[in-house]
Amino acid sequence: MTRDPIGEAHRQWVAHGWPEAADGMAMVTSLVRAQQLLMERIDAVLRPRGLTFARYEVLRLLSFTREAAMPMSRLGSLLQVHPTSVTSAVDRLVGQGYVERVRSDSDKRVVRAVLTEAGREAVEEATAALNDAVFEAPGLPGAEVLGLTERLTALRAGLGDA
Repeated sequence: MTRDPIGEAHRQWVAHGWPEAADGMAMVTSLVRAQQLLMERIDAVLRPRGLTFARYEVLRLLSFTREAAMPMSRLGSLLQVHPTSVTSAVDRLVGQGYVERVRSDSDKRVVRAVLTEAGREAVEEATAALNDAVFEAPGLPGAEVLGLTERLTALRAGLGDA
């Protein structure tokens, strides 16, 4: 029988005199490992489509807007990533023909990312595939998914996520 490595790490934390930190270490390590496992599933769906999760998020966010466009700075803010990461993701999407960069008519300093028709088609197809392969069955039964989401929302709030 295989031991749970995180359970074993918890035991070692306690044995080495850190019992007050053992539960937190196990929680954080479990979250990181779960994130890695989910990203493997997501990558398996997106990689054949020439997308990463970061680029998919940009496309999906743009597709949800009325104009299918958004200032680059707003994209970074909503995705909670560094401006350099947004620029890199948009650069790749421009190269794929999924997004265009357009200067704002009202303020030439503002650059907007604009979803193209090819980008709309790509994000809709990727979303259908992600829904089928990942989101509809993320690894827990439905009621547990809702409960975990509520707990993670509380955790994010406790860590300062707005």
